[in-house]
Amino acid sequence: MTNLGQRIRKLREQQSLLLRQVAAHLEVDTALISKIERGERNASRQQVIAIAKFLKADEEELLTLWLADKIESTIVEEPEVAYQAMKIANKKLKK
Repeated sequence: MTNLGQRIRKLREQQSLLLRQVAAHLEVDTALISKIERGERNASRQQVIAIAKFLKADEEELLTLWLADKIESTIVEEPEVAYQAMKIANKKLKK
């Protein structure tokens, strides 16, 4: 399960919403939302925004978790150089 998926599930359950209710609002099938929550499928940026609005969640928080998951899934394949690459990227972002 990804950080984003965990957060979506928590928000959904706190509001006593079913997967099918979220799916219906996004006009996708229930299996997709389930896979997003379990980290088996990545949501698109637009889906994250729509989920945030539907769950009345902090859009920036969910987008941050979404991006963190994307970064992690990319660098996990290169653990030997991932840390150094992140340091370089961080320096570039600070400029």
